[in-house]
Amino acid sequence: MAEREEHSDRLLVKELIAGNEKAFRTLFDAYRNELYKFSLSMVCRETYAEEIVQDVFMKIWTKRATLDPNLSFRSYLFTITRNQNIKFLKKAANNLKLREEIFYRSQKFANPTERLMREAELEALKEEALNQLPPKRRLIFEMSRNEGLSYEDIGRELDISPHTVRNQMSKALETLRNFLIDNRDITLTLFLLSSEWV
Repeated sequence: MAEREEHSDRLLVKELIAGNEKAFRTLFDAYRNELYKFSLSMVCRETYAEEIVQDVFMKIWTKRATLDPNLSFRSYLFTITRNQNIKFLKKAANNLKLREEIFYRSQKFANPTERLMREAELEALKEEALNQLPPKRRLIFEMSRNEGLSYEDIGRELDISPHTVRNQMSKALETLRNFLIDNRDITLTLFLLSSEWV
């Protein structure tokens, strides 16, 4: 962003902190389209993207007193928006109606060839996600998910405590979820997040 625009944002944020509604409206008008496009790329539905942008600016208004005018307002906005999108996707992954609306709406009329291609993409994404894990952590994860072994069984087989297995699984799940959330294909990500895989 140009230095002039950053300076302008700083001044507007100072006004916003003081409760200036005009400054708030100026910032809203300056960023809403960018944030909407960003949200739409993640949630794939216009109405949800619009709601997320509204929620972000509601947060900005209600927490305006805590804003720091010396920090990049644009970066702060995108961080909040990303977090709101992730929160929404997690909610969608656990809500049958939302999951069907977001994930399955594009799958309903897929022919068998398209479905096979989608399944291959899903497997490739899973493999790419697993490649983010250190070898031992991946082994523990695969023993749990693919072989259905308990933490106690894994611990016995690898000669480590069940507590260590639990910690390694927790770290593996965090890594996999973060990788999936950063993935651009939201429908595949939603499917994996809503399954028992992660």
